[in-house]
Amino acid sequence: MSKRTEKTIVDIAEELKLSVSTVSRALNDNPNISARTKERVKKMARKLGYRPNALAAGLRNNKSKTIGLIVPRISMFFPAAISTIIQNKLQEFGYNLIICQSNDSYDQEVALVNTMYSARVDGLVVSTTLYTTDFSHFDVFKDNNIPLIFFDRVPKDYNVKVIKGDDYLGGYTATTHLIEKGCKDVVHISGPLTCNLYVERVAGYKHALQEHKLPFKKTRIFYHELTRDNAWQTCEKIFAQQPYPDGIFASNDTTAITIMEYCRKINVRVPEDLKIVGYSNDPRTEIVTPPVTSVDQYPAMMGERVVAALMELINGAPSSVPRYSQEIIPIQLIARESSAGTVKATGKKK
Repeated sequence: MSKRTEKTIVDIAEELKLSVSTVSRALNDNPNISARTKERVKKMARKLGYRPNALAAGLRNNKSKTIGLIVPRISMFFPAAISTIIQNKLQEFGYNLIICQSNDSYDQEVALVNTMYSARVDGLVVSTTLYTTDFSHFDVFKDNNIPLIFFDRVPKDYNVKVIKGDDYLGGYTATTHLIEKGCKDVVHISGPLTCNLYVERVAGYKHALQEHKLPFKKTRIFYHELTRDNAWQTCEKIFAQQPYPDGIFASNDTTAITIMEYCRKINVRVPEDLKIVGYSNDPRTEIVTPPVTSVDQYPAMMGERVVAALMELINGAPSSVPRYSQEIIPIQLIARESSAGTVKATGKKK
């Protein structure tokens, strides 16, 4: 079998009796090249099986036209939804996206950041692991003025562009909703407090209890990775003895759905005996029985804002675009049958 030989713009130029520079300009849609010549060149390129060398072009232009994205787990609804939005929006600007997942491993995140830098990405977008508290591995992007944006799971004291949800208000709104539905003993299942999301949601939960003159009990809050297995084990602790709580605010929808499953096992009725609110508005919340009340984080809005901010950083003059700022995306509580609610709440404090 003969070895395949890659065709170059030189081959196209020879076939069409054109200069190499004319072929190059035609392939790049230079306005000084006629539409007829562009069509001839592109037709011949297709015929010969020509493939542009994106790496070489990037080295010449100092642009790879590629953005890096690091998320905790692509299997989770919220990062998956945002990844799709980011990819689709970037394509409108002529950029490709490399998506990697850290699997909530700090060491893996460090390795991926180094890989993205070596790949010469034009910008990096990150939602950190649950356990990232040292952000120095991102310094290589900051020090070299490569656009860097954190979203959702973000640093607290690291001067970068941050786009995040209003998690404090989300925790406050979810807990207030349960209290207004008559709950007097509200349990909260949180993620680890090494992550900004859960620090803020816990703070919102505590504020709502305080505002409604309900006691905060350490025995009524649980911290762990929000997986189905962990949620099941926590349910075993919650329902090991009475009195059972009359409300549970879960910091993700996987946990909320698992709680409902556990309640069916032990004959606790939802919402008659126990009212439940989840977080993220995962599509599963609408199709389980009963449908689950949840806090919508507007992933489409967040994804679009991430891309808009990224394009500002890439295309704006360094002195005119603030690289260190924070943007808050709103939340909305979507009330469903798991909390005996049918009306959408706006998520605004009264």
